[in-house]
Amino acid sequence: MDDYTPIVLNDEERARIGRRANQGLIRALVAQASMAFFAIVLSGLVGGTNAAVSAFAGAAAYFVPNALFALRLLAGFLGPMKSGPMSFFWGEAFKLSTAILILGLVAWKGEEWLVWPAFLFGLLCVLKGYVLLLAFRKLP
Repeated sequence: MDDYTPIVLNDEERARIGRRANQGLIRALVAQASMAFFAIVLSGLVGGTNAAVSAFAGAAAYFVPNALFALRLLAGFLGPMKSGPMSFFWGEAFKLSTAILILGLVAWKGEEWLVWPAFLFGLLCVLKGYVLLLAFRKLP
């Protein structure tokens, strides 16, 4: 059996890790917002106003709950409300259930104006926003 020694971080190292985590959260939100903007503009150019609104609804269905969850995590880093494993678990549950609720509500109420391909395109672009981070990642 291997012996191991736990890693002990000092305050400076913890602060540096916290800053990098915060920057990563903000970058992910910016990438998702950029992809949402791309989906809305492209859908509007190709399919008109209803397609742009549908892409907006699809993008917002995931972006809004994700942004709220990210803000809660940032508040845990920056403020007195610390984020632990249970807050992360409940935040993920909130994010996913809210996204499902928004998707269902739009599908139910948007019969007259909803353009399904644009709606799914907006959703997919936000879900795959991390691709921008991979594409423009600075190499060391």
